Amino acid sequence: MDLKNRQRAFLNLFFFLSGVCFTTWTSRIPTIKEFFGFNYAELGTILMCMPFSSLIGLPISGWLVSRYNSRVPLAVAFCSVAVALSCLGFSTTKLGLIASLCLLAFSTRIINIAVNTQALHLQKIFNRHINGSFHGLWSTGGIAGVGFTSLLLYFHVSIATHLLIVTSIILVATLTCYRFLLDNDRAPSGNKLILAKPDPYMVYLGILVFLASICEGGMFDWSGNFFKEVVNEEIFTLGYLNFMIFMSLSRFASDGIVTRIGMDRMFMVSAGFIVVGIALAVVFPTFWPSMVGFCLVGFGTASVIPVTYSLAAGSKKYSPGMAISILATYGITGAFLGPPLIGYLAQAFGLKHAFITFGLAGLMLAPVSQAFFKYSRGEKMSVVQD
Repeated sequence: MDLKNRQRAFLNLFFFLSGVCFTTWTSRIPTIKEFFGFNYAELGTILMCMPFSSLIGLPISGWLVSRYNSRVPLAVAFCSVAVALSCLGFSTTKLGLIASLCLLAFSTRIINIAVNTQALHLQKIFNRHINGSFHGLWSTGGIAGVGFTSLLLYFHVSIATHLLIVTSIILVATLTCYRFLLDNDRAPSGNKLILAKPDPYMVYLGILVFLASICEGGMFDWSGNFFKEVVNEEIFTLGYLNFMIFMSLSRFASDGIVTRIGMDRMFMVSAGFIVVGIALAVVFPTFWPSMVGFCLVGFGTASVIPVTYSLAAGSKKYSPGMAISILATYGITGAFLGPPLIGYLAQAFGLKHAFITFGLAGLMLAPVSQAFFKYSRGEKMSVVQD
């Protein structure tokens, strides 16, 4: 295997592990809600600490992008996530729970920036669209995480044992394999955040990530509770698992779809799938309609963030790592508002009606994406005329 394909193979592994870590925690949210006796609003407030912790990490993540090759902070962050998961499993107080979630969110932010920086550099080396396949591996890892959780729920394995197993796997894999990733990917310029007039190119992309994060992050955090308390399904991870499967399938297909129909149409198709899927689950909140609805939402949300990250590589002001960090901040803001908002709306109007928020966020992807491509075409024409 030549060098670039070996680096791609190991980066695939880390995208996969990232998905495992994330869904291992989110699939256990109903367990945590039940253990602590939270209502919807209280759970939403607890979930707010994660994006808040990620926002605090913005200057640190920016410094890491400019100071190190991305594989160094990637390895440290994965080890930190493993520790956070283990602590989460043994948390018996609200303070311990919040501390574990803050560490998990902060470390996950660094992982997000590092793996996507690696992906954009490798995409340039391959000189074709491969970013969607990396995110497909993330979703596949998510499927593995939810599937493993479902299996342990069936056998009534405790959350502490569950997270300790996952922690051990993550630590061994990280310490063994991180050195095979792409090295020397630190960008020579564009590593500083420019605090001046906002760049419209990045603002449009940021809004797309913001909307996708409300929808995608909300589905991660609340789909288990939807199936447990609205659909009344005992194995409450089934809807989440279905969502992740179709998200994974969509991401593996996204590079080919983008090549065939173009990025602008892809956003329109994604918006349509999200709106129809949410409508189906809300109007017919029984097992099979909700399963079909969740699969449509998974298919619709899947491509938005990887395609938007790929577009960020076209920024004329920022390096790939800094551009991803900026977009991640928009995503974190969406995650900051989304889960607590759903919690408060669910407490006031019921969880089923609160899910309409995801449909509205998906719907807004259509006009915002078309405004971005209109601006982008105008910018290119201006450059040609000059």
